[in-house]
Amino acid sequence: MKKRTAFIGAILSLIPLGHPLLIKTGVVLSSTGLIALPEKVNAETYTFYFNRALEKGRNGDNYGAISDYTKSIEINPSGGAYYNRGNAKRRLKDNYGAISDYIKAIEINPNDVDAYYNRGNAKSDLKDYYGAISDYTKSIEIDPNYSKAYNNRGYTKSKIKDDYGAISDYTKSIEIDPAYALAYTNRSVSKENIGDIKGACADAKKAFSLGDEDANKSWIKENC
Repeated sequence: MKKRTAFIGAILSLIPLGHPLLIKTGVVLSSTGLIALPEKVNAETYTFYFNRALEKGRNGDNYGAISDYTKSIEINPSGGAYYNRGNAKRRLKDNYGAISDYIKAIEINPNDVDAYYNRGNAKSDLKDYYGAISDYTKSIEIDPNYSKAYNNRGYTKSKIKDDYGAISDYTKSIEIDPAYALAYTNRSVSKENIGDIKGACADAKKAFSLGDEDANKSWIKENC
């Protein structure tokens, strides 16, 4: 019987809450309402570089985004800019650089749940599994309903052969988000690893019904 592997969740949205969305023109508030200003008014400001970095990132220009986040940090070293620059570095597989930026984001905002989560993802990519588990745990302490953090902590536990611990985390992830197909797939893999084929089949079928292609239809057909 061919062994399957678990899957780690994708990183969260790269736009942190509370930071400006992309604006092509400046906006000021007057007694008569909002007034749009030409883009050049915003030139060389933190917001200008931050928003331009967001747009570059959305368009796949991660090097350009990093450059603009760096410029925005020179003007105003905000946690959001460090966090987003870290995400751009992760897209380029620069996990060490990403971790460095997440550390700065956390120093500025110790409760930045997504920075802990994505630093855990970067550490997992680098096979620092115990470090990743620590970061996922911290993100869960900040937000006990962080379903993806439970899933990814479970995945990381499975990498260190703690499938019982992994199953516990996947179960918690599913309790929070009953439609989280990836957590069912991963729990199925860990149940297979401990010899619970009946439970593995039930989870694989549930994941497949929720549309997870990683649930492995051929595995279900062969084993269930």
